Amino acid sequence: MEDHDTGAGASDVGESSHSATSSGARNRNAGRRPSHQARHRPGGAEAGEASANQKTRGKKRRKRRRGRKVFARDDARPGTEPVTGSPPPDNAPQPEHVAPPAVISVPQRSHQEQRRPFVQELPVFAALDLGTNNCRLLIAVPGRHGQFRVVDAFSRIVRLGEGLSATGRLGQAAMDRAVEALKVCGDKLRNRRIRKARLIATEACRSAENGVEFLERVEREAGLKLEIIDRRTEARLAVSGCGSLVERETQGVVLFDIGGGSSEIALIDLTGRRSARLANHIVSWTSLPVGVVSLAERFGGRTVTPETFAAMVDDVAGRLAAFDGRDRLSHLLASPNFHLLGTSGTVTTLAGVHLDLERYDRRRVDGLWMDRHSVDRMIEKLIGWDFQQRVANPCIGADRADLVLAGCAILQAIRDVWPSERLRVADRGLREGILSELMADDGVWRGNGRGRA
Repeated sequence: MEDHDTGAGASDVGESSHSATSSGARNRNAGRRPSHQARHRPGGAEAGEASANQKTRGKKRRKRRRGRKVFARDDARPGTEPVTGSPPPDNAPQPEHVAPPAVISVPQRSHQEQRRPFVQELPVFAALDLGTNNCRLLIAVPGRHGQFRVVDAFSRIVRLGEGLSATGRLGQAAMDRAVEALKVCGDKLRNRRIRKARLIATEACRSAENGVEFLERVEREAGLKLEIIDRRTEARLAVSGCGSLVERETQGVVLFDIGGGSSEIALIDLTGRRSARLANHIVSWTSLPVGVVSLAERFGGRTVTPETFAAMVDDVAGRLAAFDGRDRLSHLLASPNFHLLGTSGTVTTLAGVHLDLERYDRRRVDGLWMDRHSVDRMIEKLIGWDFQQRVANPCIGADRADLVLAGCAILQAIRDVWPSERLRVADRGLREGILSELMADDGVWRGNGRGRA
């Protein structure tokens, strides 16, 4: 299985896409006098001109480079101290390829710049989500108010819940895969100075007879202590992670997170005074004990006929019928300012197929709007494909080919209960929600809205 640094380097996932400008560089440039033309020197006008041009180019180059902030690469040496100033010379020895640095750092200051005030490093926060299907980690620093920038990420499909619906226990091979992925996450976390972190486990560990026993093994072997969160917390974190995708004029949203072993649904009413946290506007929520892994194992995921697909939709619809709060947004369903918001591999996969991407591109998928007819066409297309055709699609692949139609069935059941002309796609969720809440609770956005150490 491949490891994907999904989210690292992205500029639009609850993050700031603009770097801060060095105030020291602006102050130096403001007081600099205009350069004089080169004087005539022995050796001819051409030589003097060339020498002047060469000096001018050198000055311009220094002017551009001085004061620039540079983040350390992942292969920088651990323990690098944070300093600011000019980058090292081009012929400086390159660092060895070892573990990521403990902190975000910037290059060595020149002697003249050492007298300037020290710029504090940004605090680093981390969020880990061990789900039924995936193990995912995000490490980020705060940006503009309510935003953050990802500095490291990890994602691996581990299928921890494989066979859980049949046996009620986590299988040995599944636990082994998850532990190996968590060891990678542990190394990444220990090699950075983390201000605050939250490491969670969801439905697989929540429902398995040996879930707690497995997490004890994780603590021993990977050095990570994970907490099993309840379904209400999971729904709230999913909402918190998608706050920036709900626009100001929106009146109502049904946000859903189709997971591997459960599916969380939150009804959000924004007709009153809007607060800073989207989760404060949840008027009703539910967690269905069914996800793509459990549904595919019960009905089959490799060969899915239209009849099989309809049976999966009916199964989920029966569960939704028992949701007492399903009508809390009925007064907004006809409004043009009501829409669905999906955060899961199912909706991002549909979006990638819809865009006909040669390879999955998170920047094009996250925040994408799909109208009702486009969603219908994509579901029909996937039902018409056999297993090998799904495997061959670059946005599905072998890891999701047997799960994607189960996810589509859950999506269809949700659309039947809350029909909407628009669906917004979110390639974000629990981890982003954790980071947003950690940073807000830590007060990094107080004052001027920038993260502070």
